[in-house]
Amino acid sequence: MLELRHRHRLRRKEITKIADEIETALGVKPFDEEAAVDMADAQKLEVVIFENAVIGVVLEGKAFLTVRGLLRWPAARRFVSIDQGAIRFICNGADVMGPGITGADLAIQAGDTVFVRDATHQKPLAVGKALVDGPTLGSKAPGKAVKNLHYIGDELWNLGVTG
Repeated sequence: MLELRHRHRLRRKEITKIADEIETALGVKPFDEEAAVDMADAQKLEVVIFENAVIGVVLEGKAFLTVRGLLRWPAARRFVSIDQGAIRFICNGADVMGPGITGADLAIQAGDTVFVRDATHQKPLAVGKALVDGPTLGSKAPGKAVKNLHYIGDELWNLGVTG
């Protein structure tokens, strides 16, 4: 079970940097420098907390929205759409395989952090790392296409949820 440790309030400059990184990657600005934003450690992850919800995570030195953050601020960039048959596997932590992909942002580069969404409702299901570029993602090439890093129902999803 993940636990939050070393939670601290960020300064305006740090908040602006995180908001800009998210806006550059996803095309949405989740908050401005006036917002009360915290950062905390959750084992090997650094998480971004806004209004007592874990809405972001720092992956490879760059801030990116979690699935919970993507539900709140729908993004139009860095998406990989999957068919209905792949959803249950992705929500159990499986990597995204090429044949299950129905579409993708063509600007994605191999190594980019991306989010996985269902093709029908466009709802985010997971955050992962692209193993191939955007045009290859859309081509349904066989093999792994996206490494699953965070998905609905995992420890990060449940972090900070009070029941």
